[in-house]
Amino acid sequence: MRGTGTAVFFNHRVGHGLGLEMHEEPSIHGGCATLVAPGHSFTIEPGIYIPGLGGVRIEDNLYVEPDGRVRVLSKLSKALQRL
Repeated sequence: MRGTGTAVFFNHRVGHGLGLEMHEEPSIHGGCATLVAPGHSFTIEPGIYIPGLGGVRIEDNLYVEPDGRVRVLSKLSKALQRL
């Protein structure tokens, strides 16, 4: 998004850990020093919010496999759907 003028509207963290609680550590953002490791589950949920227009957030849930590969658990399409 660099250079598009929209960066200011991405005012939400990138994601967070998943567990028994809705939002768990780590809080995933530019200042987070926590590394994800095998066995961790977390979200990646970028959101853009433009005052007077609206916003959208697309969330994926991920899991770090024992071998370090990341598996995307979310299966829904990200295609725009008009109702």
